[in-house]
Amino acid sequence: MLRTHTCGELTISDAGKEIILCGWVEARRDHGKLIFIDIRDRQGITQVVFIPKEAPLAYEVAANLRSEFVIVLKGTVNPRPKGTINPKIPSGEIEILAREIEILNPSNTLPFEINGSIDVGEEIRLKYRYLDLRRPKMLNTIVLRHKLYQSIRRFLDSQGFLEVETPILTKSTPEGARDFLVPSRLSPHEFYALPQSPQLFKQILMVSGIEKYFQIAKCFRDEDLRADRQPEFTQLDMEMSFVNEEDIFKLTESLFSTILKELKGIELTIPFKRMAYKEAMERYNNDKPNLRTEQEEFAFVWIIDFPLFKYNNEEKRWESEHHPFTAPHQEDSAALETPELTKIRSRSYDLVLNGNEIASGSIRIHDQNLQGKIFKILGLSEEETKAKFGFLLEAFTFGAPPHGGIAFGLDRLLAILTGCSSIREVIAFPKTQKGLCPMTQAPSQVTEKQLNEVNLTHKKTAIKSP
Repeated sequence: MLRTHTCGELTISDAGKEIILCGWVEARRDHGKLIFIDIRDRQGITQVVFIPKEAPLAYEVAANLRSEFVIVLKGTVNPRPKGTINPKIPSGEIEILAREIEILNPSNTLPFEINGSIDVGEEIRLKYRYLDLRRPKMLNTIVLRHKLYQSIRRFLDSQGFLEVETPILTKSTPEGARDFLVPSRLSPHEFYALPQSPQLFKQILMVSGIEKYFQIAKCFRDEDLRADRQPEFTQLDMEMSFVNEEDIFKLTESLFSTILKELKGIELTIPFKRMAYKEAMERYNNDKPNLRTEQEEFAFVWIIDFPLFKYNNEEKRWESEHHPFTAPHQEDSAALETPELTKIRSRSYDLVLNGNEIASGSIRIHDQNLQGKIFKILGLSEEETKAKFGFLLEAFTFGAPPHGGIAFGLDRLLAILTGCSSIREVIAFPKTQKGLCPMTQAPSQVTEKQLNEVNLTHKKTAIKSP
């Protein structure tokens, strides 16, 4: 056993025990004939004292320790002398009298300090992200992210959901944002796409009889980046059969009530407020209104009754307000046969928290004829529809149940819960606003051999003579 305890768990009840600790040197203090260090691991910090007459060899090694050296030490748990207790940490009543110590790995001088406040640019922090993640604030964020995932999984398991993974290499069905394309080596001149969402697969899972599906899914969109956008992001994806909007609202509100209570100790008031899209635009000129008051750390509101379509004046064509798989209100369906498309309401809904959209969903179309009619309005020919979505329409011919779902942006939710201004602060290894990874230098060039294997070549640009 390399260590017997972690640095955060020893207390006064362990006094007299012989222990082994592993970790990083947080700090070293020379006090005349005594050397003190703080040893740190993920669980916390423990003070260690080296006394030359007790352990001369250990004392000699300790004299050469520097911040962030990785060490293992053996010693005895002793009560701290009166007046030296640190009530701010769980191990503050004890210290370790070191007997032996070994340096497992030294550390170079750090490019920035990791304890206390930090005043360096984001580019440097992302280049040395492994150091940035040692900072308590960043570590606590990663821990919170883990706890959020566990809370979600426990709750949805209790509600009868199955966690199902859907493909990462899939078919390109460009709608909205651009796809990330991946060339296929075995099928020359053909491409996979990384999923913008698991939308089509989760609907097919409903046809499969899964009934209640969820996934903490990686999604990819090749789009311009802002503080709340990343080329790859994580969402909680859910889909249910035999449900209506009320079922999804109730489940979602119960889920968030559980999350906020477990993670923040906050009791939410449910049900959440609801507001029609038309009212939100008339009152706030915004479909993501911030309804938070001074008395409320969180204000949720459902935005409902979005338009089914919007008109693209530049391209002179109709587009889906959300996506083309969203069902229209039944009482508005007749307008699909008329030019009055702007009056058709969709059965879609967004969940807004403190002025930020954190979730979006809808009751889906489960009838292949209605789905085909929507595609036609959007300007897709029968050939295009079959090429892009033929597998979905075919699945609908084999008994597709009514179904609906919702997807939550977990990075954005975590940014709100932690008070961060950017989702990069809650992702372990994010990209910059230009989509770059300063640590690995991705994206990067590949060799001609790699390009040849997937039947690609560099585009040659002709040089014009002056």
